[in-house]
Amino acid sequence: MGTNFEVSSRVKEALADGKGVVALESTIISHGMPYPQNLETALALEEEIEKAGAVPATIGIIQGKAIVGLSNEGIHFLAQNAKKINKTARRDIPNIIGLGKNGATTVSSTMFLAKKAGIQVFATGGIGGVHRGASKSFDISSDLTELGRTNVAVVCSGVKSILDIGMTLEYLETQGVPVLGYQTDKMPAFYTRESSYFCDSKIDTIEDLSKIISAKWNIGLEGGVVVANPVPEKYSYPAGEIEDVIKSAILELERFGVTGKDITPFLLGKIKDVTKGKSLETNIELVKENARVAAALANEMVRKPL
Repeated sequence: MGTNFEVSSRVKEALADGKGVVALESTIISHGMPYPQNLETALALEEEIEKAGAVPATIGIIQGKAIVGLSNEGIHFLAQNAKKINKTARRDIPNIIGLGKNGATTVSSTMFLAKKAGIQVFATGGIGGVHRGASKSFDISSDLTELGRTNVAVVCSGVKSILDIGMTLEYLETQGVPVLGYQTDKMPAFYTRESSYFCDSKIDTIEDLSKIISAKWNIGLEGGVVVANPVPEKYSYPAGEIEDVIKSAILELERFGVTGKDITPFLLGKIKDVTKGKSLETNIELVKENARVAAALANEMVRKPL
């Protein structure tokens, strides 16, 4: 990518010195939360990773340059200009870079750019997946195909509960992506600690997670790994309660005819409004917990490298 791709000096040094590095997406800044919570959360995630002894690498595209390891100024820019920032999945990277635009990376584009920089671990809130009603809309997130081909471990609180969790797990199986429940056998459902679906395996220690991920890539099995980490119990919603809120938000979505990239921000915004901000608090706390787990995993993987 030449002059259109930059790895910050701090991230370069960490990778060269064999330190744990954790990638962070930037759509959580521009499309996942309102200002100023988006800025506060982005900085808090970096702080959590630093506290755990790893190095954060927030990824975004500014004026046509993909940057792995955004500066504080870059994070502030994305947070304060959120409405002008393009939500950027893998397919959008050429458009955003080629035309010198500003872009916030989703799971798929963050994975691609993290792998290009040599980063093995990525922390996010929840991965995208198969949307409810996908049998008619065929709306399936590019996150899933990226997980099928890019060697990055993604620590998340499962699939966003606005999606079809069962169909998403089926799609991940087809893509050959292991779904490892960290200290849980049930698949987390973002706002809630568990769903009615099971992970492929329950893994109780960071060391064992590292062993499994390393074994996958050492043997030549290409593609990512989902590390499903439940939201802290204190912030978990009762499953039935949040499902009612989601169904109501989906009805609003259909009434207004919202489609494409606007679906997820619209639904998350409606859920935040109905829950009077409590869902946003849950979102913030779960992604912080994922950052902590990702930092521990990144540190373990460099202690026992591939």
